[in-house]
Amino acid sequence: MCYHYKNTTEAPKIESTFKVTFNRQWKALHAYANGFSRPVMPVITNEAPHSISALQWGLIPNWVKDPQQANEMAAMCLNAKIETVEEKPSFRESAMHKRCVIPATSFYEWKWLDSKGKSKQKFEISMEGEELFAFGGLWSDWTNKATGEVIQTFSIVTTTANTLMEEIHNIKKRMPLMLKPSEVGAWLDYSADYDKYATLAHAQQLKAVMVEGEHLLF
Repeated sequence: MCYHYKNTTEAPKIESTFKVTFNRQWKALHAYANGFSRPVMPVITNEAPHSISALQWGLIPNWVKDPQQANEMAAMCLNAKIETVEEKPSFRESAMHKRCVIPATSFYEWKWLDSKGKSKQKFEISMEGEELFAFGGLWSDWTNKATGEVIQTFSIVTTTANTLMEEIHNIKKRMPLMLKPSEVGAWLDYSADYDKYATLAHAQQLKAVMVEGEHLLF
């Protein structure tokens, strides 16, 4: 799955690559995102006009009742399997109405070096020929009924691994849905169904670099 990724800290580069603007001033952009820490990251939603918003990683469906359940759901919804997004209650509404993309420069995955995963090798994966790309994602907004606060969140969509990622993510054999900047508009505007984008992701040309000296997940 995809729980760790990198992004540029240069806002103008994101704006020019994806032809959108930030909808607020950012004090700083995170160069590294660890999903388990629930970071707020730049995300382009399908709301018109398309702009870059600040969303928290870990999707919270709008039917969640309270903050405790919200935290539990967010931890389970860092990723969304493309094969089941239209069926799962956690993602069904977002799959129908709320697509997004998440700009990135690369992501990290760990290859198991033994049958129990006690030893792992870290790899950094990027898209060949693209300095910036985007993960296909889903987003949601949830209202805390006790405070009235509206929290916008996102999940990265994943699909079955292509040949390269099968070798690296050699147990679960998954990969994030990766889009070139030129493919982002079609994803946001629902111009093709999910099956087409799974096929598109498998065909993307990726490169992987072994991160020396790092063999453990955390």
